[in-house]
Amino acid sequence: MPDDERVKWAYPLFGLAVALTSTAVGGAAAVGLSWTDAVDSYLVTNTAMGAAFAMCGVVVARHRPDNPIGWLFLAFGLAHLITAASVPVTAYGAEHGWPPGALRALMTAYGVAWPFGIGLMLPLALQLFPTGKPVSPRWRPLIWATVASGLFFVFWLATGPGGVILAGHEYTAYFEWRGQPSWLALANLSVLAVYLAVIVGLVVRYVQGDDLVRRQLLWLLLAVIAMVVINWPRWVLNDDGGILLLLAVPAIPVAVTIAIVRHRLFDIQMVVSRAVLYGLMTLGVVGAFAALVAVLDRVLRGAGAPVVATVVIALAFDPARRRLQRVVDRAFYGVRADPVRAVSAVGQRLAGDDLTAVLDAVREALRLPFAALRGADAELGASGRPPDTLHTVALRFRGEQVGDLVVGVRAGERRLGGRDLAVLALLATPLAVALHATRLSGELQASRERLVTATEEERRRLHRELHDSLGPALTGAAFKADAIGNQAAVDPELAIALSGELAGQIRTAIDDVRRLVYGLRPPALDELGLVGAVRRLAGQLAGDVQIHVDADDPPLLPAAVEVAAYRIATEAMTNVVRHSGARRAVLSLHADTDALLLCLTDDGPAESAWRPGVGLRSIAERAAEVGGTSQAGPTPRGGRVSAVLPLAVGT
Repeated sequence: MPDDERVKWAYPLFGLAVALTSTAVGGAAAVGLSWTDAVDSYLVTNTAMGAAFAMCGVVVARHRPDNPIGWLFLAFGLAHLITAASVPVTAYGAEHGWPPGALRALMTAYGVAWPFGIGLMLPLALQLFPTGKPVSPRWRPLIWATVASGLFFVFWLATGPGGVILAGHEYTAYFEWRGQPSWLALANLSVLAVYLAVIVGLVVRYVQGDDLVRRQLLWLLLAVIAMVVINWPRWVLNDDGGILLLLAVPAIPVAVTIAIVRHRLFDIQMVVSRAVLYGLMTLGVVGAFAALVAVLDRVLRGAGAPVVATVVIALAFDPARRRLQRVVDRAFYGVRADPVRAVSAVGQRLAGDDLTAVLDAVREALRLPFAALRGADAELGASGRPPDTLHTVALRFRGEQVGDLVVGVRAGERRLGGRDLAVLALLATPLAVALHATRLSGELQASRERLVTATEEERRRLHRELHDSLGPALTGAAFKADAIGNQAAVDPELAIALSGELAGQIRTAIDDVRRLVYGLRPPALDELGLVGAVRRLAGQLAGDVQIHVDADDPPLLPAAVEVAAYRIATEAMTNVVRHSGARRAVLSLHADTDALLLCLTDDGPAESAWRPGVGLRSIAERAAEVGGTSQAGPTPRGGRVSAVLPLAVGT
């Protein structure tokens, strides 16, 4: 059945509940039912419980028609309201001489209706709370056990002895069985066993559930705490009126409804933590007061014991409250009140390489629903389920932002508290270091992969060059040398011609060898040094562009840095000559204690940002290969290419 069709059934059921409530309240007033009779006949408690469950049931059915809890609450409300409404109707019928059969029929409805609510509908609803489904498929048999136990409970109460006493007259049901067998009393134990199983199921659901389910279950815990707080004076003081203890039961449907429909209404953790705190404090004060009075009364043997006990409790109350509050807050909010412990807990996880474990530690330390680490381009790790509201903490290492820590705000909270932010600020430093180390590790791995790839490509190039050019040339020269030997005595002129061809092939092979050697390391570097090689190249390239080299003789450079600098200078000067439109360029080449600094500037026209091509990519790759950096682009005075090459490479 579609949800819209199901919702339409909720309103007439709620209308019936309103009519029954009006009958119970209005009828009691009309027949002049005394307060004692109203309480002893459970009219007051059944009306309160039935109305509360019916109102909450229609709300849940309207907002979550697919969740059976709303319909079970409506059924609970109708069951108890039928029992409540039958009391004043019976009293009215007795006053107006209704036949005994009609009165017994009303009492039958009184005795049969309400057990369906407390013995069947409520345990079923709690088993399905909050999702509308059992904890797991293995818990489905409990539903059938609840149905059987509930029907057994109804039968036991419907056939048991006793009735309702109104104005001194007793009214009994049709099915009264005064000789009821004792084994039927097991129905009460069966219902108790079902409720114990329901409690176990709720605990299991809390342990296995996600953050949303746990927060919904906390609403139910709040209702239980409220019931205890409301009723504890009667339990402790042995007050009469045990029936009125049932007036606290409506806290259950109210809490369940809020949990299902508006579980983010406010910070339930804050409410429950404070309820637990002050509930324990109240019980502790009462117990301590009673114990102190008993002890001091024997010691002082006078009327001063209560006064002394009151003074002692007053002095000890605030220190005890502070300690107990720390314990309760730690259970609900983690160790946010102790930032050092939070940092220590996260630091222990940082010793490993698992970022998810680190984020788990962050969540556990602050009891947060979600935590994630995000780098510049992607999410590096996550823990938990992201809520609607997130808070981002920038992670900085030496002034540079290396990523973000994203945490979820607790349900019911609009923002994180000051203590949370203080702990996150402390955690940001070690997390930034870890994120920076992770990034460096990734860059190192990528650099290694590039180095391996470049080495293999260079080997492939050498193999191809030797196989395709130098190899055939030397093979042909060998054959030609054999031919010269064979023809020297027979045909000297042919031998002379072949020797000339052989000389040409050898010169070609020599050129190929030189080209290969130049590809590995320019010979000019060994002949002239870096500065001399660059100056000679600048002179060879000079034409429309005059290139001036400003350089000092550098110290002995690592071979890799020397080659990289020469290649970068070659590429930069070639680009100036071909593309800049400049008339003059200056290449500066200077070394300090840590790095070799290379910079080429020209007086070409200022342009927009350069489009990276093969030349610029080559410059960047050459600098990166030795752990350096490079920049290239236009300036207000022309173009500029610079590179910083560390001298520690290869040492």
